Amino acid sequence: MPPPFGIYVHVPFCAARCGYCDFNTYTASELDGSGASPDGWLDAVRQELALAASVVGERAVDTVFVGGGTPSLLGAERLGVVLGAVRETFGLAAGAEVTTESNPESTSPEFFAGLLDAGFTRVSLGMQSAAPHVLRVLERRHTPGRAVAAAREARAAGFAHVNLDLIYSTPGETDDDLRASLDAVLDAGVDHVSAYALIVEDGTAMARRVARGELPAPDDDVAAARYEMIDDRLCAAGLGWYEVSNWAGSEGAACRHNLGYWLDGDWWGLGPGAHSHLAGQRWWNVKHPARYAALLADGSSPEAGRETLTPAERHTERVMLRLRLAEGLPLDLLDAAGRAAAARAVDDELLDAPAFAAGRAALTRRGRLLADAVVKALLPA
Repeated sequence: MPPPFGIYVHVPFCAARCGYCDFNTYTASELDGSGASPDGWLDAVRQELALAASVVGERAVDTVFVGGGTPSLLGAERLGVVLGAVRETFGLAAGAEVTTESNPESTSPEFFAGLLDAGFTRVSLGMQSAAPHVLRVLERRHTPGRAVAAAREARAAGFAHVNLDLIYSTPGETDDDLRASLDAVLDAGVDHVSAYALIVEDGTAMARRVARGELPAPDDDVAAARYEMIDDRLCAAGLGWYEVSNWAGSEGAACRHNLGYWLDGDWWGLGPGAHSHLAGQRWWNVKHPARYAALLADGSSPEAGRETLTPAERHTERVMLRLRLAEGLPLDLLDAAGRAAAARAVDDELLDAPAFAAGRAALTRRGRLLADAVVKALLPA
């Protein structure tokens, strides 16, 4: 059987730029005079879909994920048009998972009802924190309670699967702030939570603030303690971890699209700056929306670069990504030195002993905190 096939759609538009974000996004003022617009983007996405079909051939789509940026700025009608174009071009497999990211401040009950009518099955909302001062540091625009309200609206509209994103270890965040955020997440009744330690990316406004001494850099020890707090609270509430940064209330609540990335699946990334992967070939699109649209309007590919992964590179990625999953990876994916390193990691309580005895390398919670080091130990020198 071929691996699952997903479609990722990148929406590059944002109402404002958050200080920590280094994604390929643009505000209206940044695009002023470029000719880029949501309608122009939509036309270009349709054109890239036709290009994708000419390359991939007949292959039903198992998952669709609309990310950004802020997809909810497009509104439910445009997002429905995007999904309709995917459906008309490829067709959706039975039971396909269809997700869109949304920012709480650009959603409403009517928005969620429109998404459900269009065929979306899952919503992911950026919450980040319930603490007002943490949101200010992150330069998030929504009020602390809006994310929870939006999650409840999505559930009331009929969405069975709703995710809330958290960011932890932001400068100025306290343990009590994180506890309050977790309380709010659980009160929302969602079946999926993603939680990421803040990373200060080069070139962002936050990086400049840290360099000037206006903000302290995130502390690794604090981040580790916060991770353990998150894991304890979510697991106690019935949300089990299935990937280092993701917890779900059931197997069906796990994000199948992201599992496709972690399990070496195939996907086509539509939109400016989007990345694609098919059978060991990886490529990425030009970043600017105007250039992206112009190339496609001219009948050209929007591809900016391409690489063919060597067997060694594919092996490295397979170990790195599969080890992040709760199920881990089969020991027979490792060479003799890697299996010996796995045995030592069991002794160091970084890998689970019962899983190892059953032929798998699976991280313990301590191992999750040191996952990069474990991966390095398992790979050939």
